[in-house]
Amino acid sequence: MTHYSDIAELDDILSGPVKSSVPTRWERKASERPIPREKSGDRFIPNRDAMNTDLMGVDRDDQKENKKFNSMVAKTILKNSGSKILSYRNKAPKPSESHHNKLRVLYASNRETVRVRRQFRHINSAPERILDAPDLVDDYYINVLSWSSQNTLAVGLGPCIYLWDAATGSINLLCETPDEDDIVTSVEFMKDGHYLAVGTTSKDVQIWDVNKQKQLRSMPGHAARIGSLAWNNHILSSGSRDSTIFNHDVRVANHHVHTYRGHEQEICGLTWSPDGTQLASGGNDNMCNIWDMTSSSPVHTFEHKAAVKALSWCPTQRSVLATGAGTADRHIRFFNTNVGKMMSSVDTDSQVCSLQWNPNGKELVSAHGFSKNQLSVWNYPSMTKIADLTGHTSRVLHTAQSPDGTVVCSAAADETLRFWKVFEPQTKKRSSQHHSSSKRTIMRTIR
Repeated sequence: MTHYSDIAELDDILSGPVKSSVPTRWERKASERPIPREKSGDRFIPNRDAMNTDLMGVDRDDQKENKKFNSMVAKTILKNSGSKILSYRNKAPKPSESHHNKLRVLYASNRETVRVRRQFRHINSAPERILDAPDLVDDYYINVLSWSSQNTLAVGLGPCIYLWDAATGSINLLCETPDEDDIVTSVEFMKDGHYLAVGTTSKDVQIWDVNKQKQLRSMPGHAARIGSLAWNNHILSSGSRDSTIFNHDVRVANHHVHTYRGHEQEICGLTWSPDGTQLASGGNDNMCNIWDMTSSSPVHTFEHKAAVKALSWCPTQRSVLATGAGTADRHIRFFNTNVGKMMSSVDTDSQVCSLQWNPNGKELVSAHGFSKNQLSVWNYPSMTKIADLTGHTSRVLHTAQSPDGTVVCSAAADETLRFWKVFEPQTKKRSSQHHSSSKRTIMRTIR
């Protein structure tokens, strides 16, 4: 029996689980795992047992005191309840209604602002018209071309003055000096275009009615020929070879009201500023002087390297004066006459005889003598050359501008007048008030 009991015990041992003194892996991990603390939740889930669930159903906003407190805080911090807080974007585009609207919104939102560089416009290099000008005197120091506001061009040819009507193309002889040796040295229309001032070698200044072709008066006083004239309302300034400048009041019998002395040689350029406060004079002494109405000496003096004939005020920038001088200088210079400083200059490589501004103040035409005998169009203030207008065979002595500012007439020593379409038409704002002075009023004032 003992034998069988031992066999049965052995079978139980063999059929039972194998026991080892070394613990298995899962037994070892189970023994090392920390015992969880009571009333502890997951690291992301709070322990709900610690929460006071009795207060969860209470609505704090229902309390009147809290509502009043919250309202006061909101009014203090958010003064404008309709304003956006921390809003850095524009409003979103409206929802598109169709496929085309979708594309429109898409391209509008992605469009970048591109700065388009304006290209220089094309200028016709050929003149629109050519007229013969026989006996045009080849003299750098005189000024015998003027274009009136009534679209009439006056040109001095030797002892004669001719009028060309730009509207009809008709040509009329205005006057002729009694002595053939007495030549016309300067002409300048009054602003209204009905009266023409004339200077000659006879030392007198004449006033002519161009409609009646009648001389109204003669004003003596200078000791030599009168090569330049400039109007300032009823004041006419005359520059002479005697180096003086006279102011004539054409309304009174004693016309000579003021004298400017500051040049040492002949006056070959005169022009009043658009506002009538400053007179610019250029002389054969290589000086450009700036005067006011009553000054006895120049307010400013600008030195050049040759005779200063070309003078022109900028129509849009007050106190900006452009000057041009002779062959030894060849520069176009720009001055601020308020402070008396030169702003810029450009070398034209040629004698500068005349200057004309575009009415918009953004372009400039210069007329040249030796060595190029051409007209040049410049962009201002960069002074980049836009075009050269060639055709004259001798130096271009004079220029005049049409009343609408689009056409420039050039008179050269080759005895021709050429008309160039240089500038674009300007859109002018018409004033509702008429000019106070009329032709009848001027007739009563000139004696």
